[in-house]
Amino acid sequence: MKSKTLFICTNCGHSSAKWSGKCPECGEWNTLEEETVKPLSASAEIKIVTEKPIALMNIKTNTETRFPSGISELDRVLGGGVVEGSLILVGGEPGIGKSTLLMQICNNVTDKVLYVSGEESYTQIKLRASRLKVDNTLMKILCNTSIDNTLSSMETDTPKVVIIDSIHTMCSSKVSTAPGSVSQIKECTMEILTCAKKLGITVFIVGHVTKEGSIAGPRVLEHMVDCVLYFEGDRYNTFRILRAVKNRFGSTNEVGLFEMNDEGLKSISNPVEYLLDKDKQQSPGTCITCTMEGTRPLISEIEALVTPTFFPSPRRTASGLDYNRVVLLLAVLEKNTKVNLSTYDTYINIVGGMKLTEPASDLAVLLAIYSTLKDFIINSDTIALGEISLTGEVRNIPLCENRINEARKLGFKKIIVPYTNFRELKNKEGIIGVKNIHDAINAIK
Repeated sequence: MKSKTLFICTNCGHSSAKWSGKCPECGEWNTLEEETVKPLSASAEIKIVTEKPIALMNIKTNTETRFPSGISELDRVLGGGVVEGSLILVGGEPGIGKSTLLMQICNNVTDKVLYVSGEESYTQIKLRASRLKVDNTLMKILCNTSIDNTLSSMETDTPKVVIIDSIHTMCSSKVSTAPGSVSQIKECTMEILTCAKKLGITVFIVGHVTKEGSIAGPRVLEHMVDCVLYFEGDRYNTFRILRAVKNRFGSTNEVGLFEMNDEGLKSISNPVEYLLDKDKQQSPGTCITCTMEGTRPLISEIEALVTPTFFPSPRRTASGLDYNRVVLLLAVLEKNTKVNLSTYDTYINIVGGMKLTEPASDLAVLLAIYSTLKDFIINSDTIALGEISLTGEVRNIPLCENRINEARKLGFKKIIVPYTNFRELKNKEGIIGVKNIHDAINAIK
């Protein structure tokens, strides 16, 4: 039988005999890639394994065995430690620190470790290990792109932890397509998963990301693994966030905070010291807010600058915030306060390289803009929480009490919250409930 050509979607894995600009299954554009598939030979034996169902009451449950990674923030995200025999996918932009994090894990494990790299040479890995002061005598390095050779080393050495950097460089002899193709990624991941479960080896695999920020390759890759971690942050800033978007052995509501320095990644146990400088001189255009990263409240400082412009189209720049959300807030501010921002350039920045995505920071952004426009200072002991609607109302936010408790613990004396949240609070000391933008502006003056 002759081999045939299929077009496989890198987003959902749908296969089609003809190419089209849009995937008929998931609707994504330009995701169909050509692959040549060889059929099984007539002499190939197909083994059929018959598995009988088991009654639910007869299934025994064993608590998963965990071991510490030596990195407190990583253990927090994973749910209390690394589960033995689990398959963990780590994704992130190039240069964000994925390899650095995994190299530090290798140094902290007190058992045999196998580091497999398909992107770097032995010398490059040794130089990075020296820079990070990795001196684990039980650690072995394997530089190759063959998944068959990798699995053979896993079965021979039986290490406790295996690092594969990256899955997109691995290739299997069972698939004739090039490394990084949908078929290769699926086949290699399945073989790694089977070996990891059989031998009880914990495997970390690195995945590349697309320009949209999702892990490259078929979406089924994320369904096959036990845990998916995304490493986020600005590569030109030292602040990093490790987020779990899938975790079969724990919650996905936790995030890990790191600082990148010359010696690698350092866990940030108290993010306020890093994100907030209470000793600096106060100036117009700054306002403090509290956002939730999972179940963890984080204090963030928002900076705004409004300057006159002589150009017909004013400039709008947002760093760490959604640009469209900022434009919306400017329109709401103009409508409700009768200020004219059409002759002003507006710049918004989040201190420390943070990225705020939840609407609970809307009120702080709006107050920071109004502060710099009217040239008055918002006191450093004031924090603002709330979502702004198109009509200028301050809407309620989730987990408001958690944010208030964090603000009180850090010494904030005036906490501005939506009035709907204010009514439900038992302890209202230092809390100001506001219904709209006008109430919020009067509260900070």
